[in-house]
Amino acid sequence: MRALILTAATVALLAACKPTPPAETAAPVADAPAAAPAAAAPAADPAPAPAASAPAAPADDAGRAQVNQSIEEVLGDPAVYEPAILAFQKAVAAHDAAAVAKMADYPFNATLAGKPTKIQDAAAFVAAYDQIVTPAIAQVVTEQKYAELAVSGKGVMFGNGEAWINGICQDNDCKRVDVRVVALQAGAAAAAH
Repeated sequence: MRALILTAATVALLAACKPTPPAETAAPVADAPAAAPAAAAPAADPAPAPAASAPAAPADDAGRAQVNQSIEEVLGDPAVYEPAILAFQKAVAAHDAAAVAKMADYPFNATLAGKPTKIQDAAAFVAAYDQIVTPAIAQVVTEQKYAELAVSGKGVMFGNGEAWINGICQDNDCKRVDVRVVALQAGAAAAAH
């Protein structure tokens, strides 16, 4: 009996170290009475596969929840911010200058022809749109994943600071906010270095 148990333990060790044998080889081991304890060891080998295929929340969903939690903790209601952020990305992707201009906070600070400039209204923003929302900025905005946005007291940051969105208080207690584009700045990544 002792030799049989030792043999079963040896089979278990070998089975754990080697790929699963073909079905015809495995069947006689499974039929042997002493093989039943050994059969439990090989079952542990395929266990990682079900864990890997088990449904889990996608990384984007977890990241989105974290971003929304950060928005709530630092800025306010994410139900106000998220639609504004997504609308901004959609408008930039569509090159919809009027829609982006409606989202900006005025006066809007921009750099035009290398000079700091205050854009006073949506009409002026639309006229200078291609200088304000450069192809590089548009790319950062449109490629930004919501789940990877950075949130701080300054607002919600796209990329390395090329675009910022923040809530503008509409009352003294800042209970009502209007979410606006507050900055678009070319070369923010280069300026940070």
